[in-house]
Amino acid sequence: MICDIGARYFRYGPLAVGAPSAVDRKSLMHRSPHRYSYGICCAVLLPLVSGCNGEIYLRDGVTDGDTFYLAEQALTNDDPVLQSWVSYSLTLSACKLAIGGANPARASSFDCELTARGHLLDTWQEQGAFAADEYLDTLTNVRNDGWLAEYVANYFAREAWQIPADLNLNGFEQYRQAALPRHQPATRIVGSWNYARNVRQP
Repeated sequence: MICDIGARYFRYGPLAVGAPSAVDRKSLMHRSPHRYSYGICCAVLLPLVSGCNGEIYLRDGVTDGDTFYLAEQALTNDDPVLQSWVSYSLTLSACKLAIGGANPARASSFDCELTARGHLLDTWQEQGAFAADEYLDTLTNVRNDGWLAEYVANYFAREAWQIPADLNLNGFEQYRQAALPRHQPATRIVGSWNYARNVRQP
């Protein structure tokens, strides 16, 4: 699937993502997050990847690459929890690709993580009205209480991140102790990275 977004593109075949110029959920996805998995743009093409040559690059247990391949279950499983993490995975991978570099899989920023967590919760709100998930329900409460940015900075910050100076991290620590005493943060990536040159196209 190839969707033009500015001068760069997504490719979903099962299912590959090349880089967009920006992460904007309203411009990238239809209202249904499940359709987001396979209907990113108005015109949709779906060339399936016939296979890989087996060259998967790993460093420190993380898959390297310049293309994100969405897992096929994203197309076949309507589970609201899964589809929420599909939204997270696609948003995060798009943002990583927008940052660029030789190995986008390892790109990271505070804004990327915050945006992806926000889309995770947007999808959960839209899809999960009759479902329950302890982590997603807890994170929803965190956002409703106004602490999502501080949550991301507290639990996921990396050395290279530029953390906004106006975050109330001391206030969040008090909130965390009261509202999240035994909280375990979660991340679920529905897919994996590889180098596009290693994937045979049909």
